[in-house]
Amino acid sequence: MAENIKKTKKKKLSVKFLAVLLLMGILIYVGAILVGYNRYDYSIKEYYDVMAYDAAEAVAGFYTPEDMERYAKAAYDFNHGKSSEAELKAIMEEPGYKNMLSLLYHMRDSLEANDIFICTLDMDIAKAYTEQSQADGSWHPLFYIADSYEIPEDNFKLGDNGIILPQFLKDVIASYESGKRYEGHYISDGGFGLNMTAMYPIVKDGKTIACIGVEIPMLTLESNIRNFVLWVSLITAGIVLICLFLGIFMLYRSVIKPIELISKEADDFVGNNTQISEKLKSVHTGDEIETLSDSIYQMEVGINEYIDNLQKVTAEKERIGAELNVATQIQADMLPRIFPPFPDKTEFDIYATMDPAKEVGGDFYDFFLIDDDHLGMVMADVSGKGVPAALFMVIAKTLIKNRALMGGSPSEVLAYANEQLCEGNEAELFVTVWFAILTLSTGKGVAANAGHEHPVVRRKDGEFELIQYRHSPAVATMEGIPFKEHDFELFPGDTLFVYTDGVAEATNSENVLYGYDRMLAALNRNTNSSLKELLVGLREDIDGFVGEAPQFDDITMLGLHYKGKE
Repeated sequence: MAENIKKTKKKKLSVKFLAVLLLMGILIYVGAILVGYNRYDYSIKEYYDVMAYDAAEAVAGFYTPEDMERYAKAAYDFNHGKSSEAELKAIMEEPGYKNMLSLLYHMRDSLEANDIFICTLDMDIAKAYTEQSQADGSWHPLFYIADSYEIPEDNFKLGDNGIILPQFLKDVIASYESGKRYEGHYISDGGFGLNMTAMYPIVKDGKTIACIGVEIPMLTLESNIRNFVLWVSLITAGIVLICLFLGIFMLYRSVIKPIELISKEADDFVGNNTQISEKLKSVHTGDEIETLSDSIYQMEVGINEYIDNLQKVTAEKERIGAELNVATQIQADMLPRIFPPFPDKTEFDIYATMDPAKEVGGDFYDFFLIDDDHLGMVMADVSGKGVPAALFMVIAKTLIKNRALMGGSPSEVLAYANEQLCEGNEAELFVTVWFAILTLSTGKGVAANAGHEHPVVRRKDGEFELIQYRHSPAVATMEGIPFKEHDFELFPGDTLFVYTDGVAEATNSENVLYGYDRMLAALNRNTNSSLKELLVGLREDIDGFVGEAPQFDDITMLGLHYKGKE
């Protein structure tokens, strides 16, 4: 089992859910209080507003417009020195005036109002009033009732004690002169709490002749709001807590607990060497969580099956690998590897290498003495790679060598091998072969090239050059084909080099071929080297060109330096 993944400290899902639910509960709690407070506050103010205007309108019903106009004229004349105090008192001693005043006191007591007052108005001055704190002489109180504080009637002016704002008064007058009831309210702080003030103009012939003012204390507003907020807070808190408890309970049973079980069982599966978690079958939520649990269970079963199969495949791969190692060794042992191979032969030096692209390859080289004066040399490349090519290579090598030892020319040897390899060749493999017989005493030789690479020859004190001529078809391609022969001659000091296509066709990471020109250049840089140094230097040059690109074909090389008969 692979090493466990390094664990980091993580927050539990239950803590995250609880935090989210608490946040939602707090938001709902605060939102309910704010909404309730605003609606309740508006309703209370609306209630006082209606009550104040109804009271002002009721007071206006105590008078006829004619009486009000007469009282207003008397007050106006007195304030402007047009009548005496005796004339004003005479009016105030009238039974109708006293009866009206008694009714006002009674209403004040019933409403628990702070003030009820009636005053006349100089319309020209009032309408021009804008930013002044008061307009001297524009208001003329007929009477003034104060419950919580006393203000002399002759000092009552527009704006005193914050009772009335100029714009509010102008809006009220404009509304009632147009025949509409004023919509709105004015709240002031009189020093003992909030007050609701209503002004009701008395209009005659489209003109305001007086105003009735009523100021009702909003004593219960603040206490009611505090009580309301307290009760709403308690009720909302209770509802939120109940909802939170139910939500947490349901989430824990249907979400958190199953997920914690799935998480624990998955962790145990990793930590307990892939022991399947049977508890996953107990998750029955009827939703995606149950699907997740079933999927993880099936995944655990599948992982175990995969691990079992992987162990079998690994064991089989190890077995095949061991067998391939043996096959590699066997193949290597089949090729001549001891140099010099014929210490008593002074006519030539020979050296060869074979590097397979896989564990075993399809290339092979061979050299052997047919008799005391004739040397057989083989360079071959089987189509394909791996084990099939290696098996085909063993057969081809054996057939060629055995037939050559029996005598015959290179063409006869290849013709024989071709007939034998074509029989039962269902895999349709073939082999390119360069086979030559060199007479050691004279340096003369005969070669047959069955689709193989052109040989390279370096004359004494010269450079390596390709020897090109027409080839015959590859061995095992078709029965009954003839193989052409080519005569050549080596002189003392000459060097022969043969190879497979893995040399010229070596490819780098940019898919550029090594090619014949680079091969000849590398050989010519080492003309004075030994055969081993020559082949090793060429291989190093190939590796430097290929770089990190993988080797995709076998690389096989053979070099012969002819010295001649002493």
